[in-house]
Amino acid sequence: MSDSLVTFSNVSRFYGEVLGINKVSLSIPPGITSLVGPNGSGKTTLMNLMCGLIRPTQGEIGVLGISPQHPERLCRVLGYCAQFDAFPKGLTGYQFVYSFLRMFGMSAAECDQRTRTVLQLAGMTEAANRTVAAYSKGMRQRIKLAQAIAHDPRVVVLDEPLNGLDPLARAEAIALFRQWGDEGRHVIVSSHILHEVDRISDQVILLSHGYVVAEGQIHSVRSEVQEQPMQILVRCDRPHVLAARLFQQDHVVEAKLTSDGKGLLLRTRDADRFYLLLNRVVLESGLEVESVAPADDDVSSVYQYLIGEGASV
Repeated sequence: MSDSLVTFSNVSRFYGEVLGINKVSLSIPPGITSLVGPNGSGKTTLMNLMCGLIRPTQGEIGVLGISPQHPERLCRVLGYCAQFDAFPKGLTGYQFVYSFLRMFGMSAAECDQRTRTVLQLAGMTEAANRTVAAYSKGMRQRIKLAQAIAHDPRVVVLDEPLNGLDPLARAEAIALFRQWGDEGRHVIVSSHILHEVDRISDQVILLSHGYVVAEGQIHSVRSEVQEQPMQILVRCDRPHVLAARLFQQDHVVEAKLTSDGKGLLLRTRDADRFYLLLNRVVLESGLEVESVAPADDDVSSVYQYLIGEGASV
């Protein structure tokens, strides 16, 4: 097992006769790695295995060379933010983080300093002395993030960490993940929203029904998607003008006006050529474009492209 990687060697986990993951082999380097897939694909099972919360039915796991079967060593290098809440009753946000750090044998002064630092990092300083029970969903998510990185772990495992956060808090959290990845940590994030994965990931692991169906740097996985016609929605003042030009292009498979008559939904085999064409149309005709965005930029569409079936996210 490498002391610089998170590794899975032919790992399977069954819950009785129910498959969690099957024959997974991975080597996860430092940086941000996103686990993506619909509910039931195996993301949480994979995370629980690397955190030592469950044991594999077969195979070996190494977290920087440490087996999850040695929790005392593992917890010093790994921080975990669970998807679901589990808070001791009556604790304030400050106490929630502080009491966690005390388990590492730190002095009271060091625990206090670290607690205040990570509370500020998570934007929770003002709410530090309120009970966690009074927190909103977004605040509970942020206090869990603060606890996960309070002991300065080299591996941070985050299960759906952006759930419940408002747009500003999501942007701040993504900036934190990026910072941690740039510092050389392993940041392993589960998500079912592909555009967020695109924004934050150095690499992705796509899971389906307990199997890894694709992995690698984000651009290599996206290139597999781009072999299929991409759907793009353009909202503009004269979509019929754009449609007339598109029908002349061999890379455009389909183009149709939206029901409100203010947009055009198209499918193209070459998104780059379409964007170049759009620039020309804007310059030549004075077309006013409100927005341009992929219309199938989600995990369900990726699954349709890669494994030929829909995925309910």
